Amino acid sequence: MIFETLHIIREELNQFLDPAGTVEPVVVENISILDNADNTDRETDLVNRIACTLINIEEESALKNFPNHTIEAGTIKYKNPKVYLNLYVLFSANLTTYQNSLEALANIIRFFQAKKTFSEKDTTSYLSNTEVTLDLSSFRFNVELHTPSFEVLNHIWGTLGGRQLPCVLYKFSILELERNVLKGGGGLIQEIQGELEDMNLS
Repeated sequence: MIFETLHIIREELNQFLDPAGTVEPVVVENISILDNADNTDRETDLVNRIACTLINIEEESALKNFPNHTIEAGTIKYKNPKVYLNLYVLFSANLTTYQNSLEALANIIRFFQAKKTFSEKDTTSYLSNTEVTLDLSSFRFNVELHTPSFEVLNHIWGTLGGRQLPCVLYKFSILELERNVLKGGGGLIQEIQGELEDMNLS
């Protein structure tokens, strides 16, 4: 779901920034390749583009202990708890001029200001994309602006290569990840037999 989330965002943003579909303003790419001499071909793909880069994954600890079981045909099936994730995604504008980069960031902020929740009900255009082979019949995630401190932002760009671009950071939550592996199962308790006087209440 990590890969799918980033590409859903990419497609939605591209439709918003360029409704005619003549260009692809946003690409999913590691912005650090701009300072890597071994990635000249991929670096060319970032010319006059906005890079969508995953910089951190965080488990949502408040939901990690929720029980995970399903009931099918009178049988209960147990699984390990689902993993709920928050993704921190950096949008870096590498456009031809500084003004264009700032305008692009403003448009991204406008887009997420108007749409804070994504689900299969309002993101149908992506579901027909032939490059995706995983099941996306049901998904939901939320987005919020995340503002790091100057120190953290400096550390982020130091890790990415040092050359800072106009950027904005967003947090995407809550993504569910789960393998279809059963940990146990059994029949449901549907009735209690026996009379009250048969029970030892002492």
